[in-house]
Amino acid sequence: MRRFGLHTSISGGLHRALLRGEELGCDAIQFFSHNPRGWRTTPISEEDAKLFKETRKRTGITPVAAHASYLLNIASPDDALRARSVDMLRQEMLRADVLGADFVILHTGTAHDGQGLKRAALSIKDALAEIDTDAGLLLENTSGKRGDTTYMVTALAELFSLTSGLCSGVCIDSCHAFAAGYDLTSDEGAQRLSDEVMGHIGADLVKLLHLNDSKGEMASGTDRHEHIGKGNIGAKGLARFLCADPFVGKPAILETPRTCDEDDISNLAEARALQAG
Repeated sequence: MRRFGLHTSISGGLHRALLRGEELGCDAIQFFSHNPRGWRTTPISEEDAKLFKETRKRTGITPVAAHASYLLNIASPDDALRARSVDMLRQEMLRADVLGADFVILHTGTAHDGQGLKRAALSIKDALAEIDTDAGLLLENTSGKRGDTTYMVTALAELFSLTSGLCSGVCIDSCHAFAAGYDLTSDEGAQRLSDEVMGHIGADLVKLLHLNDSKGEMASGTDRHEHIGKGNIGAKGLARFLCADPFVGKPAILETPRTCDEDDISNLAEARALQAG
């Protein structure tokens, strides 16, 4: 049975992300381990780490993924920004490990000089080479906005290869794939995505899905998520995505718009209905 979850808030304490997930009916969760809008982090105390692990054990929520800050740009040609991003990625991995999280999910950055993939790989090596964590790093496909390094599956696979085994796998986002030009509204488009993932990455390395509808048009490069079944991918397109060969049975996290708990509950119900259908 596929496990579905949401990105939940840590407001009030890191363990609250798990409690909120439980309250909303999640099987899995994703969270930020710190304020994603700033570079400064507060150390995680032994007490907070213990409470997080105990709460996870009690709730049975799994997998648990931490999403790296959106401020990171590990592909940047700006040496200062790249160095800062490397340091933050190292912190993200260590923080996730202290909490016993399974994965850190990383957007792989932007560049405009054709060297972004090489710099991203060097950044990952710099961040991870001297630390040992049980938490694994997942590379996420991006939407294809100008300068994105891994909006095509082939580029995502190339970056994974360049990191020499330091990454644990990939996270595939439905909205990002659609925005990048994989037309999930057609059988042919969904099959193209499936074939490329199977041929260049393999099903075993797909550890997690982001299940999101899209406000933007296909191939627009627009990374704007929509409620399940309410966007330009639609319910049938998202069902195609879930049923594609490399994604069968893989846990799926929703990053859908939220104004209240009812939004999350409704989106989870819609996602599970797609799976049931």
